[in-house]
Amino acid sequence: MGITARGVGLLVAAVVLLGLGFRFAYPELTLLGAAAGAAVGYAALTAAWRPRLVVDRQADPDRVARGEPASMTLTVRNAGRLRSANLLAEDRCGSRAVPVPLLRLRPGRDTEVSYDVPTDRRGVVPVGPLRVTRRDPLGLVALARPYGGTTPVWVHPRIHPLTAVPRGAGRSLDGRVDGVPHGSITFDSLREYVVGDELRRVHWRTSARVGELMVRENVDTSLPRLVVLLDNRAAAHPQRSGGVAESFESACEAAASVVTAAHRADLPVLMLLVGPEQGDGGDGPALGPLDRLAAADLSDEADALRAVTTRLRQDRLGDTLVFLTGPGGRDGLGHVGALRGAYPSVVVGVFGAAEPTPAGTAGLVVVDAADGAQFAAEWDGVRRW
Repeated sequence: MGITARGVGLLVAAVVLLGLGFRFAYPELTLLGAAAGAAVGYAALTAAWRPRLVVDRQADPDRVARGEPASMTLTVRNAGRLRSANLLAEDRCGSRAVPVPLLRLRPGRDTEVSYDVPTDRRGVVPVGPLRVTRRDPLGLVALARPYGGTTPVWVHPRIHPLTAVPRGAGRSLDGRVDGVPHGSITFDSLREYVVGDELRRVHWRTSARVGELMVRENVDTSLPRLVVLLDNRAAAHPQRSGGVAESFESACEAAASVVTAAHRADLPVLMLLVGPEQGDGGDGPALGPLDRLAAADLSDEADALRAVTTRLRQDRLGDTLVFLTGPGGRDGLGHVGALRGAYPSVVVGVFGAAEPTPAGTAGLVVVDAADGAQFAAEWDGVRRW
């Protein structure tokens, strides 16, 4: 509960008047002091009344590309039965406050407010909670309470269409990319039979030994696998404009474009960040790659590139590696170039550099670009992967 400046003045006046009235036996001063104290007490009781409000939010849409329109519809219903709500309220939308009219909201009635969500920057825009301020008629006491939860609006990076997608080191036996869901070439493991499995995939010798039907799981080694590594180290993107690293924003757009192109071509793709991600270790559902890019932020861990390249060398997660970094990340291209033994094709995208990237480790395909759109044009012009 917060007492206003007017309330503080009236409370001080009440104490002074009561003190003078009792000290010098002036009943008029005592009466005025008691009236002032009663007014403050009445204001506190009035502001302490908690209205029963039900808050519902609906984002349309809740996931949007940067620059595309998005709106939020807020519905507030007075669930009380006796009193009308006469309140001041505002909804939080990112860093700004949106006023919500709740004057004379009768019991059982609701009011609806729609407003635009800012999507000019990539990120996760938290909307809410509704902040309701209860004031007394004299303006002596103001009490603010939150209502409802927070609804996020995911602003994804812009996606630039890519016509070329790396096909990896291997090919299908018939000369094209094989899209068999369960694989078709190389044995991987055995698992228990489930209804619907083909009997020709049953491994009868193992089934006879364990007493249960066991089915072969194969992997298609000809299916190319892409690994997109986004460099989110602050040292890799040293240039700032209004607190925003434009080279990192461009790298996020390039990562979103590559991931989307791979999905459209039905190619397996894995996206990794060099530094730690926001929300790592949570118990919620796993986020998709575009949501992860929306929540991606710069990290201060300068040695993270060495650790992630060591993991990539040991695990061999794919056959085509796409490394996206800024002008400050060119010093780490040696670590990336050392992955040529594990990844036959390595593509490097450098954003925001003032001069072209010098020729480095043999076998690296380097794309210098000022932004995501230029990266898409340069990407489609690459003749060999």
